[in-house]
Amino acid sequence: MVQVIRWSDPLSGLSSLRNDLDDIFNTFLSSPGTMTAQLPAMDVYMEDDKQLVAELQIAGFKPEEITISAQDDVLEIRGEHHDTEEKRERKRSYMVRESQASFYRRIMLPKYADQDKVQANFEDGVLRVVVPFKDQPKPKRISIKGLTKSSAKK
Repeated sequence: MVQVIRWSDPLSGLSSLRNDLDDIFNTFLSSPGTMTAQLPAMDVYMEDDKQLVAELQIAGFKPEEITISAQDDVLEIRGEHHDTEEKRERKRSYMVRESQASFYRRIMLPKYADQDKVQANFEDGVLRVVVPFKDQPKPKRISIKGLTKSSAKK
């Protein structure tokens, strides 16, 4: 009788080690007190083929913490928020809380965007930026010259 012996894969332990390392890094990066970069939710769409609209969900920011610029067919939206809270109680108790958040979004604009007429509105944590389009010239109809049926018979 022949006995079959199975050899185990010598690298099989590496997959469990990789899973363990992934768990460690994910726990570290998601634990409180660590910084994780998150971009605000943004919708970009066209309204009636007359303007481009960008809406950003940026609750917690103030209008003075936001910078919007349009140059060279690019719309840039930046925000930077710093918050410091100090508490002094009695002579020896002192606490400072600081938080910081920032974002940067860049949108390529079409060539017919009117960058001089960009408008922005900030309400209830939603920034709405409207970029109107310039009036495009109507296409010129070109007549075709050639022989007509009556002139071709001659």
